[in-house]
Amino acid sequence: MKIMLDGRIKDMKSVWYDSSKNQVSYIDQRALPFDFIIYRASTLRENTTAIMDMVVRGAPAIGISGAWALCQAKKNGEDLEEAAELIRATRPTARDLFYAIEKVLEAEKNGKDIKKFCCKLEEDIISRCRRIGENGEKLIHEGCSILTHCNAGALATVDWGTAIAPMRMAFYAGKKFMVYVDETRPRLQGSRLTAWELGMEGIAHMVIADNAAGYLMSRGKIDLVITGADRITSKGYVANKIGTYEKAVLARVNEIPFYVAAPRSTFDFSIEQGLEIPIEIRDESEITFLGEQRVAAEGSPAYNPAFDVTPPEYITGFITEQGILDVGEIEMMREG
Repeated sequence: MKIMLDGRIKDMKSVWYDSSKNQVSYIDQRALPFDFIIYRASTLRENTTAIMDMVVRGAPAIGISGAWALCQAKKNGEDLEEAAELIRATRPTARDLFYAIEKVLEAEKNGKDIKKFCCKLEEDIISRCRRIGENGEKLIHEGCSILTHCNAGALATVDWGTAIAPMRMAFYAGKKFMVYVDETRPRLQGSRLTAWELGMEGIAHMVIADNAAGYLMSRGKIDLVITGADRITSKGYVANKIGTYEKAVLARVNEIPFYVAAPRSTFDFSIEQGLEIPIEIRDESEITFLGEQRVAAEGSPAYNPAFDVTPPEYITGFITEQGILDVGEIEMMREG
């Protein structure tokens, strides 16, 4: 990911591990886009706090964060099964977190070097996201307009991104296009994070209110919708940031292709239906406050589901490291 710091362009990951200090470091996504802060975690509690409080967010990045937290716990002499339970409890919807934990525990049981294994796991997700970009780039034609929801860029995936990866590849190929960025209430990951990432790359974009998407679609301003995902079932039901389902329905009504970009680690073959996906309910203060400023009437309660589920009939295809798949081809993403 390209970041402008102190007048210089730097390449950075959203999360990384320093073995010499046994420390996991994160770009603190709560501070962006106004401040660039590194959150450093030296204990399991500090790592679980980083995941739960959304210092780090985005399914693949959460997964790698959980893996590095286990690596750190191992070096600290902690019980890995107990550490894994604490990490699993932080964000219940994102499949990548559970996938990474399963892989690390399996590696531990097989006597593998955990640090080397986590390095390989991180390299693997970065490679998969790059291939998602290469496969999805062909969907973006010269002069088109793309809508995206939430943040599925490098911040959410360590590097490259999922939904944003095809846009990066298209931009590097010299294509000119416009990205409309949903603000993504209540935490504004679109206007704070996606717009920041696109701006760092120099990709043309415009932030819109969440409820402006239908207007733009109805006026022919959107040619393509690409989002990321937090969990995808074997039947193609997709859990993603709240508001994604609405965009998918609007896209169908307006005959606009709707694609979901995700790596293998996001697919959950243990479940079939959308109702089986656990949905995280977050604190109502995320809705009733903007920062320190209350924006809802005193005494009014709020309900804050962090994700919704989009049925497969509203999804044109899945942009994966193995190509662009339709619902009937999801089985290709199953591991042997």
